[in-house]
Amino acid sequence: MSSSGDEQLSAKERGELAELRQRVHALEGARPRRAARHHPLRSLGSVLLILLAALLAMLSVVAVWANSIVQDTDRYVATVGPLASDPDVQKAATNRITAAVLAQVDVDALVKQLTDAASAKGVPPQAAKLIGNLDGPIESGLKQVVSGTVERVVTSNAFEKVWVNGNRRAHAALEKALTGQADGTVKVENNQVVIDLGPIVAEVKDQLVAAGFTPAAKIPAVHTNFVVFQSKDLGKIRSYVRVLEILGGWLPVIALLIAAAGVYTAFNRRHALIGAALAVFAAMLILGIGLTVFRDVYLNHLPSGVSEAAAGSVYDALVKFLRAGIRALAAVALFTAIGAFFAGPSRIAVVTRTGCRRSIGALRDVTTSAGLRLGAVGRFVHRFKRWIGVVILVVAAIVLFTWTYPTTAVVVWTAVITLVAFAIREFLDYDGSTPPSTPPSTPSSGADAGAAAAH
Repeated sequence: MSSSGDEQLSAKERGELAELRQRVHALEGARPRRAARHHPLRSLGSVLLILLAALLAMLSVVAVWANSIVQDTDRYVATVGPLASDPDVQKAATNRITAAVLAQVDVDALVKQLTDAASAKGVPPQAAKLIGNLDGPIESGLKQVVSGTVERVVTSNAFEKVWVNGNRRAHAALEKALTGQADGTVKVENNQVVIDLGPIVAEVKDQLVAAGFTPAAKIPAVHTNFVVFQSKDLGKIRSYVRVLEILGGWLPVIALLIAAAGVYTAFNRRHALIGAALAVFAAMLILGIGLTVFRDVYLNHLPSGVSEAAAGSVYDALVKFLRAGIRALAAVALFTAIGAFFAGPSRIAVVTRTGCRRSIGALRDVTTSAGLRLGAVGRFVHRFKRWIGVVILVVAAIVLFTWTYPTTAVVVWTAVITLVAFAIREFLDYDGSTPPSTPPSTPSSGADAGAAAAH
């Protein structure tokens, strides 16, 4: 029937015609289709590709994180910077700096200086002798004074500034150490990555002098080493870092392509997409659990004399962004699985889609009855509805894939905006053939229902 013939029908007849079209589409979609012959090797290949993609997704997260720590100075500073205000790290730094300062103070010389001063003042020899035996109490009191002063310095903004600036200057040399090109600031000794804390000790020395501890002015330049990393397999780690540096930018792309190949190979691609998303989600869950288990193993194998609390804080800071990447990718995988499920023919999916479509259709009918005219926009959206949906999904994927360091919040907001975009698409889908008073059973709705049943 021509469009001119449709215009001559009454509103009731047009509604009945729309309902008949919907039933025809549903019946056509419900026709039995010849079942595809499942080839076991094809199904096995799809499963293996999906599992390989999940494994590569796990390695991709680690590679991107490792590259960000080694190559991105701002990222590195953002990782270790907050440690300056961590109580456990402050306590460990206080003990380390106090020991370095006290090692440069000659307690015997101070006691002799006091004895000579007492003798010069005419103190009796017995009293001067007693002063000479006070080296133990003087050393204890000196330690308390220095420790208290160092603690005040370490907990102040001055230490945080020195800490951040020192780490920023050391990052370039640290990268060389991890790639086997050490220099004078950061070097590799006895399978250790070592940073010289001399500038920090010098700053503390100035603060001690300003606080009134005048003997600190005689402390020479101190070069004390702080072990950042220690491992007997440091040579292997250098190789791993180099491999991650090369693959860091390509591994996510490779994982995505292999996952796409696994989904394309499968007989039921929607089920394969759900399986691939859930496999990636499980991989992220395993990686997160592995980080927690490795933390306990790492702390249990610390050398003697190392603060376990401070080492735990350092570990948590270093893997902070790795955990954020794991959560973000897990959220993407979970949303993908949910989206693929609700696009299927299950009763829950159909009821959900129908309810959303009818609600949006009712809102559109109300607004059009109030005077809103969709006109050419509605006809354009109705004609290219499928392609508009594809564009929305592609844009969302590009945003997530090109975001430098996506977080869970970025993923959630992207998903919300994507759903809003689909809702707007559904609202604008109006070809003008059905009047506002007609129920939401539009021809386009019948086409969508038939397509869902056929799918």
